[in-house]
Amino acid sequence: MAACNLVQPAKQHNVVIFVADGLRPTSINSIDMPTLNEIREQGVTFVNSHSLFPTFTTANASAIATGHYLGDTGDFSNTIKVSAPVKSAKNSLVPFLENNAVLKEVNKQFGNNFINEESLLATARKAGFSTAAVGKIGPVLIQDVTHQKGEPTILFDDATGTPTGIALSEEITPLLTKASLPIATPSRGANGKPGDSKTPGTKVANTVQQQYFADVTTKVILPLFQQRKKPFVLVYWSRDPDGTQHNHGDSLNKIVPGINGPTVQAARQNVDKNLAQIRTALKDLGLETTTNIFVTADHGFSTISKESKTSYAKTLAYSDVPKGFLPPGFVAIDLAHDLKLSLFDPDNKNVLINPSKGQFSKNSLIGKDPNKPDVIVAGNGGSDLIYLPNVKNNKILTKKIVDLLLKQDYVSGLFVDDTLGSIPGTLPSSAIKLRGTARTPHPSIVVNFRSFDTGCGNPTECGVEIADTALQQGQGMHGSFSRADTYNTMAAIGPDFKQKYQDTAPTSNADVAPTLAKVLKLKLPSQGKLVGRVLSEALTNGVNIKYQSQTLESQVAANGLKTILKYQTVGGTRYFDTAGFPGRTVGL
Repeated sequence: MAACNLVQPAKQHNVVIFVADGLRPTSINSIDMPTLNEIREQGVTFVNSHSLFPTFTTANASAIATGHYLGDTGDFSNTIKVSAPVKSAKNSLVPFLENNAVLKEVNKQFGNNFINEESLLATARKAGFSTAAVGKIGPVLIQDVTHQKGEPTILFDDATGTPTGIALSEEITPLLTKASLPIATPSRGANGKPGDSKTPGTKVANTVQQQYFADVTTKVILPLFQQRKKPFVLVYWSRDPDGTQHNHGDSLNKIVPGINGPTVQAARQNVDKNLAQIRTALKDLGLETTTNIFVTADHGFSTISKESKTSYAKTLAYSDVPKGFLPPGFVAIDLAHDLKLSLFDPDNKNVLINPSKGQFSKNSLIGKDPNKPDVIVAGNGGSDLIYLPNVKNNKILTKKIVDLLLKQDYVSGLFVDDTLGSIPGTLPSSAIKLRGTARTPHPSIVVNFRSFDTGCGNPTECGVEIADTALQQGQGMHGSFSRADTYNTMAAIGPDFKQKYQDTAPTSNADVAPTLAKVLKLKLPSQGKLVGRVLSEALTNGVNIKYQSQTLESQVAANGLKTILKYQTVGGTRYFDTAGFPGRTVGL
């Protein structure tokens, strides 16, 4: 055969997934974020993008990792109920998942893989790709959660170099030394200080820690991958702007400017600086033309409000809670009071909590016996999870709790597990893909909190939400069904994506893994059926697709309230815009 007729096989491409934690798309501009702005202008910008609800970090990390909705991964929020007390979480039954030791224990409880699906990173690793995840503790390990060691997937997070960190391989440690980088991740320093009700939080972005992660990525990992001459998948999870938006001190106890002050602006600039450093390294290493960069945010963001006119909890006095404001754990305090049951702290040896003496807890057990609680409340932020562990009379108890929650002005929308029956004012969990093959316990009730905007003319930029959190009014939170929280940033650039293309079709974090698996010619194994789609319209030679907007309404409750869900569909794939009670949710 003549040499001129030989067809050279296409070179295998690479992927960098850059997660800008909590980055709102409307806050991106050419001055603060020129690199990301250029990616959106020169590559693909997804203007109709979505987080999964509940709009929390580890939940969406599981979706980004696997391409599955939360009903399959079981990572329903940052704090969830598990099957047994977790030693590394102070023996709590409702552990906070942004912790490597906790993730390892929870994994063991659920078949050594609590998310019950194989991730894109794990699939690539098994196919011989070089793989790495760098950045925020919790979501980094979730990208390859069954692996839990430093090779072949390379893992760097907040705990690297500490006893709870993922061990570094013998190959990596000398490369760090050669690059004059420490083997332990620097702390967040002042950026990690949230302040209190009288002391403003941080006034600086997370620059030192993230510079370390960016240097590790560009000076150690990417050069190593280039030398191996194998395709690679790398996840870079930027804690900013999320961490700074949570802890900022620009708006103590005031909802304006909220998360729109100068400290959060500095955090966005910090994100863009890291992204620019990674793009430059890809170019300098000759990897730019073969590497796709997919940028996403796990969720949007809102400013915290702690105000209510109906809550019993806010009538009591607590230290570090301004008079008349909602304390942390207000849902549980209100329910325990109305149900005439005792309240216990699962994160502190199940100690009895007495709100009338100014006591509260982040998570709560409600009942007569903390070892056999009737109700478990996992406090999360813009939404809470309620579990009813005792099967007997649960339908009756569910109806009673729903009726109590419907009276509270801080509630905007309730979702009840399908097995507990249809209750007026609520929608079933299956409507938002929370009912699937999950190994972890399904929440009985998901409580969405009220949201509103400050009237700046851009509701998703100036969203405010009631939040069950220890943070202060004026600081930042997410987790709700507000469009300010579901509207995340998504963009892509590289050899497999169109140039200068605006994708108007709905997209979500569940679409990231299926799309990139397609690009990398990998087949993702699947246990559940709640999966995202391949964003074919954004790929080279892709064609525009059709989509629909739809509304689902619950039966009307006795007091006239009903949960309304606005969503879009592409075929059988659902994208959730917003949900709640009319007049109480941004975007509804």
